[in-house]
Amino acid sequence: MPLWERSLKIAAVSVLMVAGAAAPAQADEVEQVVNGGFDNGTDPFWTNAGMTIGLTDGRACVDVPGGTVNRWDAAVGQNDIDLVAGETYRFSFDASGDAGHVVRAITGLSVSPYDTYFEQSPVLGDWQHYEWTFTANASTAQGQVAFQVGGSPDPWRFCVDNVSLVGGVPPEVYEPDTGPRVRVNQVAYLPDGPKVATLVTESTTALPWELRGDTGRVLAKGTSTPRGVDASSGQNVHTIDFGKYRKQASGLTIAADGEVSRPFDINAQGYDQLRTDALKMYYTQRSGIEIRDDLRPGYARPAGHVDVAPNKGDSAVPCQPGVCDYTLNVRGGWYDAGDHGKYVVNGGISVWELLAEYEHNTGSRKLNLTIPESGNRVPDILDEARWELEFLLSMQVPAGKANAGLVHHKIHDQAWTGLPLLPHLDPQPRELHPVSTAATLNLAATAAQAARIYGKYDRAFAARALNAARTAYTAAKAHPDLLAPESDGVGGGAYNDSKVSDDFYWAAAELYLTTGEKQYSADILASPEHTADVFGQVAFDWASTAAAAKIDLALVPNRLPGLSGVKSQVVKGADKYLAIQRQHPYGVAYAPADNVWDWGSSSVIANNLVVVAAAHRITGKAAYRDGLLTGLDYLFGRNALNISYVTGYGEVASQNQHSRWYAAQLDPSLPHPPAGTLAGGPNSSIQDPVAQSLLKGCTGQFCYIDDIGSWATNELTINWNAALAHLIGYVAELDC
Repeated sequence: MPLWERSLKIAAVSVLMVAGAAAPAQADEVEQVVNGGFDNGTDPFWTNAGMTIGLTDGRACVDVPGGTVNRWDAAVGQNDIDLVAGETYRFSFDASGDAGHVVRAITGLSVSPYDTYFEQSPVLGDWQHYEWTFTANASTAQGQVAFQVGGSPDPWRFCVDNVSLVGGVPPEVYEPDTGPRVRVNQVAYLPDGPKVATLVTESTTALPWELRGDTGRVLAKGTSTPRGVDASSGQNVHTIDFGKYRKQASGLTIAADGEVSRPFDINAQGYDQLRTDALKMYYTQRSGIEIRDDLRPGYARPAGHVDVAPNKGDSAVPCQPGVCDYTLNVRGGWYDAGDHGKYVVNGGISVWELLAEYEHNTGSRKLNLTIPESGNRVPDILDEARWELEFLLSMQVPAGKANAGLVHHKIHDQAWTGLPLLPHLDPQPRELHPVSTAATLNLAATAAQAARIYGKYDRAFAARALNAARTAYTAAKAHPDLLAPESDGVGGGAYNDSKVSDDFYWAAAELYLTTGEKQYSADILASPEHTADVFGQVAFDWASTAAAAKIDLALVPNRLPGLSGVKSQVVKGADKYLAIQRQHPYGVAYAPADNVWDWGSSSVIANNLVVVAAAHRITGKAAYRDGLLTGLDYLFGRNALNISYVTGYGEVASQNQHSRWYAAQLDPSLPHPPAGTLAGGPNSSIQDPVAQSLLKGCTGQFCYIDDIGSWATNELTINWNAALAHLIGYVAELDC
């Protein structure tokens, strides 16, 4: 689950950049900017201290000083702008600047908390016209239009003219570009695996199709199977099965109904690099360490939250007022999502998936992730997971303090920050939030899991982890109802969870698998989760962890009484997902009630497939292998939007996930998310302003947009990538 962003309120609808003047206002349109053409001097525009605005050839120009850090350190703007919630505005201007420099053009609040309602960051050069429309989601008489030009080490010159903010313009209709109507897995099909495409068509009868090589030569042909209207997209679709073609090849396409698909490969090693990339994403999410360019070219940045100004730092973080009387050193760990917060319950399920990949998929032990610890005789995947484990351990209340042994739920900023903002530039004070039973059990489960895995590499760490796990489990049993509140301040997500019986079950399972002790097996057998069907439409996530326990009980050797029953439950869960998949025209093992897609649906689908992978490991039956591979297709382009939800994989892929430092959409000097990063995916609830402006009334799969402002459909998170990494780790080891 990503975080609810409360200060960045972008509602972009369209972008137009052309030479020439702004579009003329209609009679019912109202101009909000005074003297935007600078015909009467420069008033009422202002500049930051240290800059002087002047006119050159009728255009307003400023000499921007060098040596500033943030965009807002140097700015030109106008205040007292009226905005009305729900009103659509056209924001336009002409501008030039020294080549390669960026202007952050915003409409926002001119007083604290300086909320941003709309922003774009074009790269400047010769004189050019810029124009966008957006819908305001707040009403104010204290708005502003501003051009933020700071952040450059060198001085440069910025000029602007014809500044306009016109209200009352008609909203523009958003039509996603879905490309060719033949939808395929744009990355790879395995030679001996299933190969299916989906055709969007008005035809209700079978149509001929061709599989073509990279030169256009026909390699196979057949006829499609009509499937009717797909409820998840509202499209009439056919399926195309070309599984009989098993030769390795690249640049293949499927042609049908006058359309040609995007290219794809048939390759037994098609997912090998993704296995590494999906795990390498964690290195650039690290807090408390410099990210080195030689280890991740293009992603270098200083260490974040290490007590170097403007950071307040994580070395001695106090609690929220009234929560505790101590500070904790909670440096390190992974930034949870697109912000600078760190959350135990989300870190817990993420660590579990990485450690489970190591434990269940032997090839992960040999991966070279080129991280700072590489070459230390410990598998890189364990070194990366330990970076987060050390943080989780640091969140435990020390002995001698109130609530000793329990674990703080989270640590994050006192208030939300805007985008973009590199971690080392975050100026907000940091706070520990109260302890919770769920966070305590997350530590108990993952620390117990770590104790059995790290023992052969670092006995002292394994012993420390097991001691922390035992302490946490005991503390949680003494305080079984400390639930995180639904609202817990601002600056981070709540991650509240009203049910913790699953977390008790998970922690008991991991402690039993590590120690074999009867006290833990007794708790497993007594848990209501042990006999319950926990494989619902969402197999597991940070808030539902019983399935994680059952998967480990089924796959890690142990002597639990009635173990065959646990294995049977996992297999039956997989059967449920395969039954859903067989009915789905896009082959998706996910069919939410009333077609209401979940937040983070991409990871829901991936984790459902993790259950299918576990069933394949338990039974060895090809049906589970084939279902697993078919399920991958959706993530990599065989979907209604014809987009791969993994950055860097597929001809058209998500690349603008919501993030404060992978923010190329807002600041071209910053990178896109690294290759192998999973986007959240369609979310029917469209909670953010961008999605609400563009996707109102969307159907299932269409409730997604690749925009950095859409934190509800397009964030990245450590737990979503954990689902991808775990799944691809298994796929990469399949012999087909």
